[in-house]
Amino acid sequence: MLRHIGRKRNYKHNLRLAVLLCFTAGMVNAAGFFAFAVLTTNVTGHAALLAHKLATGDLRAARMVGLWLLLFLAGAFFSSFCIGKTGQNKRYAYALPIIFEIMILILVGSFGQTYDQSIIKTEYFAGSLLFAMGMQNALVSTVSGYVVRTTHLTGMFTDLGIDLYTWISGAGKNIIEVRKKIMLRLVVIFFFLGGGIVGGYVFLQLKYYTFYLPAAILVVAMFYDAFRVRFAKMVHRIKSGRVRLRKVIAGAFFSLFIIGNFN
Repeated sequence: MLRHIGRKRNYKHNLRLAVLLCFTAGMVNAAGFFAFAVLTTNVTGHAALLAHKLATGDLRAARMVGLWLLLFLAGAFFSSFCIGKTGQNKRYAYALPIIFEIMILILVGSFGQTYDQSIIKTEYFAGSLLFAMGMQNALVSTVSGYVVRTTHLTGMFTDLGIDLYTWISGAGKNIIEVRKKIMLRLVVIFFFLGGGIVGGYVFLQLKYYTFYLPAAILVVAMFYDAFRVRFAKMVHRIKSGRVRLRKVIAGAFFSLFIIGNFN
């Protein structure tokens, strides 16, 4: 899911990536809004909010919103920096950004109980989540070849509308590829919304500990490929063992049959 890039990457890899990471982003976005009244994946909305604060002269709030925009940008830069320095073709190139995101979510879940609605703590908590989402969005965009975006839906709805017209009108040369694109975009939208619903519901029950859940999903995403390869090898060994066992049993029965006829 994460280790396949370039020509080795196919539609199924992007589909699996969209399922796990879009669900995670949706959970963080909803839980962040419930916890800190901030949409931690919505850069477009924050840009409008920054303009509003500047227009009304609320410079302190404008500074806070501007900081959030910079933190999202910094998260995307940091993720790309890690991947670039490690080497995009390396097997563990994407591990460091995911590990940092997991750490941020665990810290927010652990210390979120201290949140008192002050501006400083809102900056800390919401800003750290925006940094994490910037990292995740850059990572997923890079590994998927800029096909999947996990932290916002504006582009996805736009592309979905274009693809739906292409599919219905039959204007595209390759309708099968268009259908795959439509399915991928629907998966992104569905799982982002689903993650938001689950994140909001769970937050009402578990409060700030909700952030542990997307952290756990990221752990699964990080080790998914290794588990899948090992599981496939184990299944192959079991099947090979069964084939060899059948051959041994068949050989034994054949030998007994020959011996019996000879006697």
